Amino acid sequence: MTTELRETEQKFEARPGLVLPPLDDLPRVAQVSGPQDETLTAEYYDTNDLRLLQAGVTLRRRDGGADAGWHLKLPEDPEEAPAGAPARREIQVPFDGGERTAGERTAGPVPDELVRLVRVHSRGLPLRPVARIQTHRHRTTLRGADGASLAEVVADEVAAQTLGSTTTLTRWDEVEVELTGGRPQLLKAANKRLRRGGLRPAAYSAKLERVLADALPAHADGPAGGTAPAWRAGHKLTASSPAGDVVLAFVAAQVQRIKALDPAVRRDEPDAVHQMRVTARRLRAAFQDFPMVIPAAMTLHARDELRWLGQVLGEARDNEVLSERFRSELATLPVMLSPSPVRTRITAHFAARQAAAQASIRQALDSRRYLALLDELDLLLSNGPLAHAASAPASEVLPHAIARAYRRTARRMRRAQRMQAGPARDTALHEARKAAKRSRYAAEAATPALGKQARRFAKRMKAVQSALGDHHDAVTAGVAARQVSVHAHLAGEDTFSFGLLADRAHRQATDSRRLAMAAWKRATSRKATKITRR
Repeated sequence: MTTELRETEQKFEARPGLVLPPLDDLPRVAQVSGPQDETLTAEYYDTNDLRLLQAGVTLRRRDGGADAGWHLKLPEDPEEAPAGAPARREIQVPFDGGERTAGERTAGPVPDELVRLVRVHSRGLPLRPVARIQTHRHRTTLRGADGASLAEVVADEVAAQTLGSTTTLTRWDEVEVELTGGRPQLLKAANKRLRRGGLRPAAYSAKLERVLADALPAHADGPAGGTAPAWRAGHKLTASSPAGDVVLAFVAAQVQRIKALDPAVRRDEPDAVHQMRVTARRLRAAFQDFPMVIPAAMTLHARDELRWLGQVLGEARDNEVLSERFRSELATLPVMLSPSPVRTRITAHFAARQAAAQASIRQALDSRRYLALLDELDLLLSNGPLAHAASAPASEVLPHAIARAYRRTARRMRRAQRMQAGPARDTALHEARKAAKRSRYAAEAATPALGKQARRFAKRMKAVQSALGDHHDAVTAGVAARQVSVHAHLAGEDTFSFGLLADRAHRQATDSRRLAMAAWKRATSRKATKITRR
């Protein structure tokens, strides 16, 4: 059975024979047990050019300990990672019944499930053993008053060797603190205590990084080696920063998030499809709104491919939203108005569509087309040419892009406001929503450099987008209710409840349109749009 954990830890360099300082008085620690000794042997897998390692991913096959089996460690979604503590997701797959016992086990193929989960980084290249690490571990457990484990502090004696055409042997000692149930404050306190005890933070976040640091390509800008570009090196962005640095930092963050979300989408985790769809749209909007930084001709194909990816993800997301909406609406109706046949009809209608949409997503993420898009995005970030305005200060370039996006939104809102009620106005409001969303994304991209004014504008545009999104969802729900009603009628079922659902959707669309107009009035205030007049 596959197990998933969140790994929140910190590593420290240690000298041989180190004695750990007292830890029993750390926050919420009531008792300390151990140390317990164990020996762990792990074989690490990667592509020949170490693509997993460069992406902060480790894939190993480990003997020994309570969790023997295959371990995959993935970077946390940047927007979901806990503040103040580095975190990774760990997925564990036990050895299958056909593998031999520890000590006799031979290196078998990587499980198909894990191969798929790293495909976003490996791009389909073969995975092979790249290093073997043996660890003599001394584990100390910090427990709370109820005896539950809060954290583990392990002192490791490590012996490692590279695998390949040549072999390098290395040895070192390290200490690792990992939260197992405690809060980030405990990790912070342990960090401070160990530093006072003479330990210093490790230069590498994973053992494999240390073993293979010299084998990384010279151009690597991942977490394990090389020099990152200036815009990706963590420097604070300001109004005087080059516009290219600001836009590329935003683009890089979206590309990174697509890669981080890929395994979650493949595992059909809650909200993962929605978040990847939003990220693809943000990335596409950045290419559309900042041609003065990244030439439009260089991103035309990527924009088309991101539209395709968004459409594939969108079908599953839309079905998910509608299914949940109808379930919630039915729950508020009297029992006699939401009989079992109605609920069954709703469930069957969306279940089939959702299954087909999920199959389409899996097919898309396994396709060469998707991997080619990732390659193209990486290439754009690594050495894509920038336009002349990219070197100008952000304060001179980016407000013009935001103003242009705002004017587009204003034109579409005026067009929708002049139209009579009906499908044509619904379509116009949907187009206005998409324009408001692009205005929001343009401002969000500029916020790290332009600050409060961009943040305020993005917030107001988000309110408009959200209200118009509720309107579009309600309109779509009304159409879906009528479609399901037709199928029910043809099957000889009562359709009264579906009429109620369609009527509710119509009234909700009317209310959402009213709220959207009010949000637009606030968004067009002189204070909110100040950034568009720079």
